[in-house]
Amino acid sequence: MNTLDPRHSAQTPTPPPHGGQGAVVGGAPAGAFDPWRYRDDVGVEGANLAGYKVEATDGGIGKIDSASDETDSSYLIVDTGPWIFGKKVMLPAGVVNHVDHDAEKVYVDRGKDQIKDSPEYDETTGTDPAYRDTLGGYYGGTYGAPVPPIAPGRII
Repeated sequence: MNTLDPRHSAQTPTPPPHGGQGAVVGGAPAGAFDPWRYRDDVGVEGANLAGYKVEATDGGIGKIDSASDETDSSYLIVDTGPWIFGKKVMLPAGVVNHVDHDAEKVYVDRGKDQIKDSPEYDETTGTDPAYRDTLGGYYGGTYGAPVPPIAPGRII
């Protein structure tokens, strides 16, 4: 049976490195979600992702038409093909879990319905700050509430 060290307060956890981005591979990022920045460990550095397939948590959603790796403004434009009637969607870089360059696939930590229900993208609004704020807020709001800290002395 493990107990918490009473000298350590669960109320003051050690902050994750790099602001939490990329702290958890395959899951939601620890710390503050930054929709417009790739997590540190996804494997995007210097890669051209155009043409890669995109996998949501519950299956494929399409192919990347274009990708941006601009500092604090990165995103993917995904052609969904017949999945949602040939629409394109903009995915902020923060939803990318990891990239498999051998298979040419980008994995995102959202389901198809979350992506389909995202604010509608068109090429004229993609750079509009209001649209980007709305889109970033939509994806940031889909992570759910943070797990509460464990109370000191609680047996786990």
